[in-house]
Amino acid sequence: MRHLFAIQSDRTGNLASMPGIFPDREAPIVHVVGGKRTLSMYRWGMPSSQKALYDAATKRAEKLKAKGKDVDFDQLLRMEPDKGTTNIRNTKSKHWTRWLGPEHRCLVPMTSFSEHNKAAGGDIWFAFDEERPLTCFAGIKVEDWTSVRKIKTGEETMNLYGFLTTDPNDVVRPIHPKAMPVILKTEEERDTWLRAEWSEAKDLQRPLPDGDLIIVAKGQKGDSA
Repeated sequence: MRHLFAIQSDRTGNLASMPGIFPDREAPIVHVVGGKRTLSMYRWGMPSSQKALYDAATKRAEKLKAKGKDVDFDQLLRMEPDKGTTNIRNTKSKHWTRWLGPEHRCLVPMTSFSEHNKAAGGDIWFAFDEERPLTCFAGIKVEDWTSVRKIKTGEETMNLYGFLTTDPNDVVRPIHPKAMPVILKTEEERDTWLRAEWSEAKDLQRPLPDGDLIIVAKGQKGDSA
């Protein structure tokens, strides 16, 4: 990662091998800090929208009221668990536009990614080739976000990230017809994503050409490569 992404500052310490990356867990991202490409550990799952949290709290309040319990809705809403939003698709949404500037962009290193399709064999893994070379997603991040991930842990202040999705190409579509991650294959694309204004960077939210991905595994619960 240090070599491919031209890292100038590494905050990850002695980074252990990661056979798989899962939502709401920490993983390395590349972002720019003080003009330097920096490798840091952030938690996967951007803040969910206020509407999503409001709707969830409303449902919980209705259930409590049905049991005859008193409800302080403001407190209930404040403590509503937010599991995080892993993928960002609608970049025109007001919820996401505040985080589309270069100061909130990052690269999310990866070697392969999976989409689940029971009929096709379970978890279907995609990569550039069988060797699963290192590449990255186009990511978005936010620092020092305070919210409740789990009721038992209460409010936490976290550094969070997610990554963009777009229309699937012909390789991914049979497995996951709704979307695929935005993958930045070249250094030019990565540089544009990290530094350019949104008017230029938005053009990178597009699927990879069909010939750039292959299926490398089926049915595995984790990326063992």
